[in-house]
Amino acid sequence: MPPMKHPDLLEGFDHFSDAGVFRLRDDLAIVQTVDFFPPIVDDPVEYGRIAAANSLSDIYAMGARPITALSIVGFPRGKLDMSVLGQILAGGAEKVLEAGAVILGGHSVSDSEVKFGLSVTGVVHPERFVRNSGARPGDVLVLTKPLGTGTITTALKQGKAPAEALRAAVRSMSTLNRDASEAMLGAGVHGATDVTGFGLLGHGREMAEASGVTLSIEASRLPVLPGALDLAGQKISSGGAGRNHAFLEDKVAFGAGVPAALASMLFEAETSGGLLAALPEEGARRMLAELESKGHHAVRIGRVLPRGERAVVVCG
Repeated sequence: MPPMKHPDLLEGFDHFSDAGVFRLRDDLAIVQTVDFFPPIVDDPVEYGRIAAANSLSDIYAMGARPITALSIVGFPRGKLDMSVLGQILAGGAEKVLEAGAVILGGHSVSDSEVKFGLSVTGVVHPERFVRNSGARPGDVLVLTKPLGTGTITTALKQGKAPAEALRAAVRSMSTLNRDASEAMLGAGVHGATDVTGFGLLGHGREMAEASGVTLSIEASRLPVLPGALDLAGQKISSGGAGRNHAFLEDKVAFGAGVPAALASMLFEAETSGGLLAALPEEGARRMLAELESKGHHAVRIGRVLPRGERAVVVCG
């Protein structure tokens, strides 16, 4: 892509940003993102909910409020009953309405494989959106959802996902990052990103590179969905995890004592994962307390260090 230049373009695609930000006036900017993917679960309503929550996540990572969405659909004409598409769209609409936004319409194409997602527009004050480039040495790292959705959904495709693990993954993936976004804003967040297709290490690396710092992650503190580590120990891994590992191999370092199964899972793509936020110590305590009071399992997972040799270091 050629570089985009405009006096009102506040955040584009050239610094690992989760969404683009464009100023409309001195007190208002729009935040825009798009995401879609094939089904990762069998139930079409659940798939719609997950895809919508995932699409909305970039808006929340930027500290913005979603207001409108457009549906993006690929559907195999004549191969599946149209009622399946209706259920997918209903699940997506449910999450958009829960977010306080509205669906204005969308676009569909005939495709060999089902695909669904949203283009989402949010609003934010031009001087108050959250960049992933704001992490500072001394900040605490908070992760707002457990890891393992990619491992569990990959196991589902192989017929190996335990029912309890799948239920936990669906519940996590369907949960909006709205509460997490509001909590980090109220706690004085410096930088944030959402953990999705590049996995914790991939998105952590983007934050570290954009901020000019190193992220130090404590493996023992990482929250993991039930059953995910057992599945990772069985070498269940997606193609995306392999690509992430190949790209990040010289950008990430592991200390002694990090379990092999956990290390491999940190490269795994996460669908509709949590927010990774960098904020001061006291702010982190406030954020964690607020999310706990609302029933969320957010965890302090490490610290931000001055820039070292690697972008991310995982300690045992």
